[in-house]
Amino acid sequence: MDYRASEDLRLIQDLLGLSRPDISRATGISVPTLNRWASNKVSPDRTGLEALYSFAYRKRLRINHYKEQFLREDAPKPHIPLFHGAKSVLDGPISCSRSRSNNDFGKGFYCGETFDQAAMFVSGFPGSSVYALTFDPSDLVCKSYGVDLEWMLSIALCRGRLDEFADTPRAKTLIESLNAADYVVAPIADNRMYQIIDEFAHGEITSSQCEHALSATDLGMQYVIRSERAAAMLTLRERCFMCEPERAAYLHMGEDRARLGQDKARLARRNYRGKGTYVEELFHETR
Repeated sequence: MDYRASEDLRLIQDLLGLSRPDISRATGISVPTLNRWASNKVSPDRTGLEALYSFAYRKRLRINHYKEQFLREDAPKPHIPLFHGAKSVLDGPISCSRSRSNNDFGKGFYCGETFDQAAMFVSGFPGSSVYALTFDPSDLVCKSYGVDLEWMLSIALCRGRLDEFADTPRAKTLIESLNAADYVVAPIADNRMYQIIDEFAHGEITSSQCEHALSATDLGMQYVIRSERAAAMLTLRERCFMCEPERAAYLHMGEDRARLGQDKARLARRNYRGKGTYVEELFHETR
């Protein structure tokens, strides 16, 4: 799926009130080249895309946010707008089988609810982009999680952090419940969360300390498409280009959130010290 450079070129012209010669002077892209882009006679190369979208971004046009707004307004009910951050190009039909098995909830196609969520996770990878999709959940089985013990244990089990407890009744029940779902809706976990979950899995902090430390990070919700039946209900809408200034902004945003989350997590460890249960006790309860 190519970027919609022709539509975005016209959008930039309309919003800024500029002619193509104006755009050409500002970006260094020749007018004949811009005309060929506008008529879809040729697809822009990455250098041209970077010049065009960086110019728009520096003019304070947030094109990808506009696209997100349009998608939310135009998506037919009950379709849900979703965003997938891809380190490279999505090639071929969407499938759950292509992902790694040691993700949050095992193999699946992972999406965020907002463009920002998806962009933050891939902004540090050259050539990455964000795909906008819609998802029809009709007649599919959903498993929903909050920031709670079930979520924490399920992620730790799927990521192989609790293999020593995999044969316990509690672990089997958690995995069976997960495997019955076509898709999952759950809080997003990132590297900071995995560190906290590891501390819990290694018996260094209690369930209450872990839960409140994870709740402090607050990255929003993710949709995990876990069955091919659910994957067939995804529709690719657009591939969104991220220029270098936009990537830099998302990297800074991620760093700021990381610092805030780390501070909150440290406070949660202190405030809930001695409260809750250690992981070994949780699984021994059901042996």
